[in-house]
Amino acid sequence: MIEWLAALVAPLNTVTFTLWGDPVSWAELLGFVTGGACVALTVRRSVANFPVGIANSAFFLVLFASAQLWADSGLQAIYIILGFIGWWQWLYGNTDRTPLPVRGVSRRHFIWCVVAVAVGTAALYPLLMSMHDSAPFLDALTTSLSLVAQWLLNGKWIESWYFWVAADCIYVPLYFSRGLNLTAVVYMLFLALCVTGWRAWRRELALERETVGSAG
Repeated sequence: MIEWLAALVAPLNTVTFTLWGDPVSWAELLGFVTGGACVALTVRRSVANFPVGIANSAFFLVLFASAQLWADSGLQAIYIILGFIGWWQWLYGNTDRTPLPVRGVSRRHFIWCVVAVAVGTAALYPLLMSMHDSAPFLDALTTSLSLVAQWLLNGKWIESWYFWVAADCIYVPLYFSRGLNLTAVVYMLFLALCVTGWRAWRRELALERETVGSAG
């Protein structure tokens, strides 16, 4: 089974070109394309971000496993599962089985999200150390930030962008240090799109609150 899987993903690890002296594989290139498309679709509040995001996670799973970033690899597998869940939530997650609107979390909810990041990082760090992860603390922190961000995104909470921005600020130098230059550039693009997304969602949230206030 393992040999069959290795043969299946082997073409994705084939080098397509060299960027700044480091090889870029098909997995990294396809991750670049689908990743940019996914975030752009999320900025536009399009549910299509989920199938594209699932494909993106599959490519990055192959890439990160080859770079021995085990937490990031496991994170992509979880993303795939959460992607299917979020896809359903955005379409039918409202109380009357209608699409979810953009919304904001309470202060208490936000504090619990921060606590979850801290607890997740503390729990993952020793595990990654034992697995000889190449960047155990940063990998644990970004994994925790990303999981909370994805959970908030599935609920269409605007605060998801805060956690994505925090994670991307760490991912960019981490991937440059591991020779994943194209992926680092992708995450620089993600960071810019996250700021754009936060602004767009904030306008949408203000409009929805204005509409609700007028109706009331």
